[in-house]
Amino acid sequence: MTAAGLAAAITPAGAAPAAENPAAHFVVLGPQNADLTTTLQSIAAAGGQVLQSWPQIGVVFVASTDADFAVSVRDQPGVQQAGASRALVEVAGQALGTAGIAEAPDDRDLEADTIPAGAAPMSINAAQEPLAANQWDMRLIRADAANDVSGGSPSTLVGVLDSGIDAAHPDLAPNIDAANSVGCTNDGVPDASPSAWAPTTSDHGTHVAGTIGAARNGIGIAGVAPNVRLASVKVVNDDGFIYPEYAVCGFVWAAEHGIDVTNSSWFADPWYRWCSTDPDQKAGYDAMRRAIDYSDKRDVVNVAALGNSNWDLAHEILDEGSPNNQTSISRLTDSSCNKVPAEVPGVVGVSSVGPTSQKAYYSNYGVGDTEVAAPGGDRFVVPNTPDGNGRVLSTVYPGGGWGYKQGTSMASPHAAGVVALIRSTHPEWSASQVVSALQNQADRLACPANPYDPTGNGAWLATCQGGNGGGGFYGAGLIDALDAVTK
Repeated sequence: MTAAGLAAAITPAGAAPAAENPAAHFVVLGPQNADLTTTLQSIAAAGGQVLQSWPQIGVVFVASTDADFAVSVRDQPGVQQAGASRALVEVAGQALGTAGIAEAPDDRDLEADTIPAGAAPMSINAAQEPLAANQWDMRLIRADAANDVSGGSPSTLVGVLDSGIDAAHPDLAPNIDAANSVGCTNDGVPDASPSAWAPTTSDHGTHVAGTIGAARNGIGIAGVAPNVRLASVKVVNDDGFIYPEYAVCGFVWAAEHGIDVTNSSWFADPWYRWCSTDPDQKAGYDAMRRAIDYSDKRDVVNVAALGNSNWDLAHEILDEGSPNNQTSISRLTDSSCNKVPAEVPGVVGVSSVGPTSQKAYYSNYGVGDTEVAAPGGDRFVVPNTPDGNGRVLSTVYPGGGWGYKQGTSMASPHAAGVVALIRSTHPEWSASQVVSALQNQADRLACPANPYDPTGNGAWLATCQGGNGGGGFYGAGLIDALDAVTK
């Protein structure tokens, strides 16, 4: 069924007829935990076509050919907020741009050569994966030692909110949970068919999934929690965007399908930070916040990457890259602006370190924003491994091989994997207890000397707040997988 057909099928009685080519996407917020009939009637009266309704959280995504739709519907009965969800460029009738996986443009996840499936030794030796010697990241957080105790439980389900997972990859196939996987990139309408949650244009989700839970099967590598199940929750479209309707679909799906922990190695487009002073951005932010809160109340632990711009998120930031689907504007973002999902309350924000446990040159940071640190790779630091590669080695797509990436996108899944180990070890613990354990078990890292100049040329200067506690760069500290299975 086409997007227009899906929209028509779920348009409530009395709503405006489906447009042949809707001009723009909007989000409308109504009352939570209440009947949305009045909200839907107001949407129809203002010329809106319902694409997806989430009555659980009072959020409706809408298409309209009326450029003034959001303004027209804001003051109508049953409507609390409304705004354009993909920036006003759509309203003006301009074509949206394209992006890669939504990381900062100055240093996206850098790749080195991939290792084809046939190039890695394939002898079955569950005690030592063939490429394990190059996994400095796992040794840094003691995941190798943890796996001698526990690899996690198959009863623990991790939702990988990303660009899809290659279910045929030999290191991932044993742990894929197809029954709880979904695609969310068709206007945020959940689609559980395998083609909807499989990767198409990006191997990002496959790489992330391998770090979390590649099987310990004598093939390639092993993840932090090699026995847990992985659900592919595809929220990244073929152009690399994660719009609010995709994000909301992903978090609500996680809440309602038994997912214990989610990983989000992305930020929601098109705004690097969503500012409450703008009614469009506030509506989008609050819709996503409601979905995250809903999952939190259903005992999901949500983990997210802080980003790759070397920004201190605790202070004002000059954002010159938003909106990222059209010509960007220059704007100063302050405490009224938040990166979604990493800066949403209740989400575990993760910064990145390299092989020496020092902040990776690109990693965002900030007191109050960084909950924990994890290995995300650093191309300027050479580890003591056979490959000498400071990036993170994991599974890639297509072809069933392995490859290297760096970024907070790679740090976050290490933390999600440790959360999965904690949840496996203590299934009786609530989400808040698990997050407390993650932080309490982390190993404190002191601030390096300020100003921090990791490359020695002043290109990536940063200032760490927190002294010996190191909270600005590292939050509670470096995650510890061994403690997760022994304490």
